[in-house]
Amino acid sequence: MSTAAKVESILICAALFVWIFGVGFGLKGLFEYAGAKGDSGSPPAKWPASTVIDAPRDLPVIVMIAHPQCPCTRASLSELAKIMSGRQSKVRAYVLFLKPKDFPDAWTKTDLWTTAGSIPGVTVLRDFEGHEAAKFNVSTSGHTLLYDGNGDLVFSGGITGARGHAGDNQGVDLILCSIDHVNGGTRYTPVFGCPVTSSSKK
Repeated sequence: MSTAAKVESILICAALFVWIFGVGFGLKGLFEYAGAKGDSGSPPAKWPASTVIDAPRDLPVIVMIAHPQCPCTRASLSELAKIMSGRQSKVRAYVLFLKPKDFPDAWTKTDLWTTAGSIPGVTVLRDFEGHEAAKFNVSTSGHTLLYDGNGDLVFSGGITGARGHAGDNQGVDLILCSIDHVNGGTRYTPVFGCPVTSSSKK
């Protein structure tokens, strides 16, 4: 093998090593991001006073706090659609989208708003300045709460297994069990999503 061929072979191997290292580093970062948990908050055990949503009466109520610009929330809405499928007579559901002060409606009414509104049995509302999220004491987009017909908290957490990943997960299973009166007590799962704050940039 000539000297030029040896040099070329070494350069190819070096480039391949750099590429493999780069891919591995990128995948590591992706997995770390997907598995990064959001703030789990501390929602009240009883339905909070003075919310924009009527307190539960007989039927349980699902509340999802959402950031309209958070891509992770798409998966949460997909799972919410599965929960609500064929259960409109068993549970009421609301998605509250952050609406910061002085931000245009278009900032809040994204495709996520449209997706949420297309789910049968789901009511979509603006959460001005995050006041409603504060009343429920949660601060991560996709955080989902279930209060029973007596206004008692029976579930708090995420309904995806990771950031932006739809599919089978414990959160959905626990909510479905609670709706069907199989699950006792309050259950919690990690929540994966972007922080919900009123200081989001336009």
